[in-house]
Amino acid sequence: MNAMNTHYPDPAQLQATRRHTLAVIVDNEPGVLARIAGLFSGRGYNIESLTVSETEHQKHLSRITIVTAGTDATLAQIKAQLERLVPVHRVVDLTVQGDAIERELALVKVEGRGDHRVEAMRLASAFGARTVDATLTSFVFELTGTTDEVERFLSLMVAVGLVEVSRTGVAAMGRGGQGM
Repeated sequence: MNAMNTHYPDPAQLQATRRHTLAVIVDNEPGVLARIAGLFSGRGYNIESLTVSETEHQKHLSRITIVTAGTDATLAQIKAQLERLVPVHRVVDLTVQGDAIERELALVKVEGRGDHRVEAMRLASAFGARTVDATLTSFVFELTGTTDEVERFLSLMVAVGLVEVSRTGVAAMGRGGQGM
């Protein structure tokens, strides 16, 4: 074989891509979320989940939880770029830090009559979903769990009449007594 035709993959392409959850403490001011989203989109990084909430009212700080995927090198680069943004106070990769507690809330509307209605109620009970609205032809369930649990519930609800879904995105926190 001719050496000119041999292709050696870039070592960065050989690294495994994995999902990471980042917790970012930022100033609670207009434009911060747009700057962070711009950093991701400008460099071609995907955001799989994004949640934002003020966490320290007196200090005007918010916590942004971002779920993204990439190689370890890519995630180190994302973290470094986030840390350089002026309104960012701290960035913690909860995936690297250790087992984080992650939860997501979903509101799930299911239409059903007869056997489909009974099956929807049975599945909701099995997953620990709470019925927050019911009519003669539909339900709205509230489910809190890991992203995988929510995905499994949704895939089963498709067969019994899934109509609409609204999800919060991932809320995450490191285990143990120490804060960020």
